[in-house]
Amino acid sequence: MLTIYGVYRSRAARVYWTAEELGIAFTSVPVIQAKRLANPLAPDAPINTLSPEFVAINPMAQIPSIQDGELVMHESLAINLYLVRKHGGPISGKTVEEDGLLTMWTFWALAELEPHTVRIVVTYDNEHENTDAGKATIDVACRSMKRPLAVLEKHLANKEWILGDRFTVADLNIAEVLRYGQTQQALFDAHPKVNAWLKRCQSRPAYLAMQAIRSKEPV
Repeated sequence: MLTIYGVYRSRAARVYWTAEELGIAFTSVPVIQAKRLANPLAPDAPINTLSPEFVAINPMAQIPSIQDGELVMHESLAINLYLVRKHGGPISGKTVEEDGLLTMWTFWALAELEPHTVRIVVTYDNEHENTDAGKATIDVACRSMKRPLAVLEKHLANKEWILGDRFTVADLNIAEVLRYGQTQQALFDAHPKVNAWLKRCQSRPAYLAMQAIRSKEPV
């Protein structure tokens, strides 16, 4: 049985989405971020990223993590690549070449997009989006995303999905990285192919199932 550690309102969301796409059974352990608690080490604190029992799983004290039999893994995008390689199906690579491209596009999202989308979402999480400093941070992040989004726009010019003619974990991983920047609608409106592709990704039943659970968690 696969165990996923982490709440849905975190990067664990992308792992829960992948598990839903694959149709695999899993147990969810809702580890919350320690920063959300006044005293995460208090005796009555809910299990969180600083709880000793979780640090024993992930010494980096970050979510998500998974345990699959004797295997323990961290890093959400790597977890997703592992899950599709193990379970197969249409969202996985059909050939070694496709598997390489899934990895390439995932690393691309991690390197070229996530540093900027994270700055945006953290600015909103800290309620700084209307301050001068917050606006400046968002502006720099959006400008930094223009080149990679232009690359993605061109890639999607004559296709609906990142790889071949079907939705794969590459689409899922990139879509989840971009979700953190979706407050900046003008940026996505300027890239209509990307915008339409993202809507296709986020209309999938597995994504909607993940979001339905996520919406019930406290902000």
